[in-house]
Amino acid sequence: MSACYEAWAAGVANDPALVSVINQLPAVKRQPNLVFSAARFHGAPVGEYPAFAAWLREHWDLVAATCLTHATQTNEPGRCAVLLPALAALAGPLALIEVGASAGLCLHPDRYSYRYRRGDGDGDGDGGERMLHPVDGPSPVVLECTVTGPVPLPERMPDIVWRAGIDLNPLDVRSEADVAWLEALIWPEHEDRRERLRAAVSVARQQPVEIVRGDLNREIAALVARAPAGATVVVFHTAVLAYLDETDRNRFAAQMAELPVRWLSNEGQSVVPGVLERLSRMPALAESIPPSAFILALDGEPIALAQPHGRSLHWLA
Repeated sequence: MSACYEAWAAGVANDPALVSVINQLPAVKRQPNLVFSAARFHGAPVGEYPAFAAWLREHWDLVAATCLTHATQTNEPGRCAVLLPALAALAGPLALIEVGASAGLCLHPDRYSYRYRRGDGDGDGDGGERMLHPVDGPSPVVLECTVTGPVPLPERMPDIVWRAGIDLNPLDVRSEADVAWLEALIWPEHEDRRERLRAAVSVARQQPVEIVRGDLNREIAALVARAPAGATVVVFHTAVLAYLDETDRNRFAAQMAELPVRWLSNEGQSVVPGVLERLSRMPALAESIPPSAFILALDGEPIALAQPHGRSLHWLA
């Protein structure tokens, strides 16, 4: 959580004049994360609420224009740390398709380095630590993740031969403005994530990935058909389906069942149709899940619990 954003949100809630200003935006654009990120994109000071409120009133037209043209499409490469064990366990070669890809930073899991640390004292390597690097050597991006449970930590990177994405508003890693927006979407206190983002952008710029502009439900079948023959097509997403209504989530889940793909989802607990219900088969576990935990699921079956930014992974027995 962000202490700064929490204070700003509480301040806005008790500031009727500023609420009336923000209410000029369409309802879908009144998300605190969007408004606060747009303000920081234009230089809003990080600090106490009164200074922020004064700045926002003075610069509202600029902030409102950005809210209308942008969306909350955080691209957190750290989430690759919780996706990688599941990807590496699939039969390769792999063709990756990410829906809600933003700038596509999560489409490069084999181009980052990983440091997995056992959180239960039962691991191999020094102190229960496992390092994994790309085939051509260490990456400038090192993703750290604490793991518990029988997680199948990979010995080598998955063989990824093709990758593409879908997004309503793709961001371009070669655009300084787009990268600045991605940085603004990161909570003020998370400087480590900003540094990681910059490093991931440098990696992605070496081999930019095509991201199709459009609705995931309309574009997915055509993109799956473009994947190379002989590859296992993996459609994945993380913190994306929460932005769809129930009808569109059900439509997407139905397509995943019909298309010749493996479906890897990493979402909030009640987001992916059927996943929470399947997890309830393990009542002792279901009752102890932290409210903020994501559920990692393969083909609709829960396989792990994940910290939303990829900092920890608990594999289910």
